[in-house]
Amino acid sequence: MPTMVLRFPGSRYHATPGGHHVNEGLVEWPPSPWRLVRTLIACGYSTQRWDEVPLEGRRLVEALSSVLPEYRLPQAALGHSRHYMPTTKMKDGREETTLVLDAFADVGDGALWVRWPTKVDEEAQQLFELLVAHLGYLGRSESWVLGESISDDVPLPKAGHAFPHSDRVRPGRSFEQIALSAPDVPNDYATWRKGELEAAITELHLSNGKKPTQAQQKKIDMIQSAYPADLVDCLQRDTAWWKAQKWSRAPGTRSVLYWREGNALEVGTPSSPRMSGAHPVEMMLLALTTPSGSKSALPTVARTLPQAELLHNALVSKLGFGGEPCPELVGRDETGEPLKGHRHSHLLPADLDGDGRLDHVVVFAPMGLGARAQRAVRSLRRTYMKGGVGELQVAVAGVGALHDLRAIGAGLSQAVDELLGPTTGATSWINTTPFVPPRHLKKNGRSSLVGQVEAELSVRGFPPARVDVLDWTDETLALRHFVRRRQRGPQPPLDIGFAVRLIFDSPVVGPICLGYGSHFGLGLFRSVEKLGQP
Repeated sequence: MPTMVLRFPGSRYHATPGGHHVNEGLVEWPPSPWRLVRTLIACGYSTQRWDEVPLEGRRLVEALSSVLPEYRLPQAALGHSRHYMPTTKMKDGREETTLVLDAFADVGDGALWVRWPTKVDEEAQQLFELLVAHLGYLGRSESWVLGESISDDVPLPKAGHAFPHSDRVRPGRSFEQIALSAPDVPNDYATWRKGELEAAITELHLSNGKKPTQAQQKKIDMIQSAYPADLVDCLQRDTAWWKAQKWSRAPGTRSVLYWREGNALEVGTPSSPRMSGAHPVEMMLLALTTPSGSKSALPTVARTLPQAELLHNALVSKLGFGGEPCPELVGRDETGEPLKGHRHSHLLPADLDGDGRLDHVVVFAPMGLGARAQRAVRSLRRTYMKGGVGELQVAVAGVGALHDLRAIGAGLSQAVDELLGPTTGATSWINTTPFVPPRHLKKNGRSSLVGQVEAELSVRGFPPARVDVLDWTDETLALRHFVRRRQRGPQPPLDIGFAVRLIFDSPVVGPICLGYGSHFGLGLFRSVEKLGQP
């Protein structure tokens, strides 16, 4: 039985029920079967480069449309934001505006489960798993989702029931009935379409046994074009088309009744805590974009340190007051003492596409990111650039172990391989952001430049390495622009950085971050063995 689990990195689900205006402030919850099937088709076109729905896709769509799915809903709260949109009309010297509501379900870190009670063949199942894994959003485009296909022998969660109405089932008084849209059963639609076409053509009063005239054939073609050829064709028609054809609703749809628990969509904050049993993760990958989508407006790599500090401040603000401790983000234990051993979070801004601008941030904690830290990261939607001028949009692009970054995609994999090194490790590393000594430099001993690098390696659990201080070249000279006096927080002992090469006796796996500001992207090393360097 095809089953998928959807999580919402932005914590919100935006979708207006069919037949309702956006300003009614309603949210389609759960997502209708019609919306889910259309989303899978759209994903095929956008991520699998379909020119048309393939045969296995048609079998999958027809199987999912023939039955009604069962849901498990996370607790959600109904909310909305208000926007006063310009109308391009002037009144008394000012442009008029109109109020638009953006209603949403705040699902926090909850997961939506959907299971269709049907069997599909192996090819269709593989396609289903592929499409679910590549889903980007559900509903409106700001409803980001992370999809996962689940084996049908995994039981659904016990809470959050939502299931189709049946005359044989009468749920208790804690349930409420709602109407959703679902695709027609394919054979039912084909039979209905045939009857509608025959009735419409009969009204033309064609002569029996005679070939239609050119004018009559044109009318027949117009009638047939108003009815999509089959259910898969129906699911690909947009609103503009079916309204132009005088349909009162999307063709190939049926209204179905569902039962859902009465508290499935609360007004106000959901009563139970979120992700109380979440497992710690080693890494969360954040994608950075600008509101305009312009890559040239992203911060340059030289702003690694201040950009990571701004992001860290935003994450800590999401923790709020009280609640369970979050040492992995704040870097202090329950008594307020700083943690030792550099086990807490590192925010590592990264230029994964190699254009000289920061496009991702790796949030990495050797001690693991717990439930509260994950909630804070997932709830963050924006941060700012220099001086608070310029907004950056933030979205979770990956969660898991550090080695999961290697699956990020062919276009970005080289930068990830340099950050982590080969899977078997690397012996040669060069810093990609400057190493800033954490203590004042001395000529010899533990506080010399080499001594401080060696001490930093030791405290982080790396084996000893030969430390080569590199001369300033056209490539390394750019590192000097990364170091600057901070407006707040502890200042570096020296307002200067160094280019360093590390040579280990045996291969090690990254990331390697050393020295002052290492938790915010300074002193970050990259593997250079792939480049053929010693």
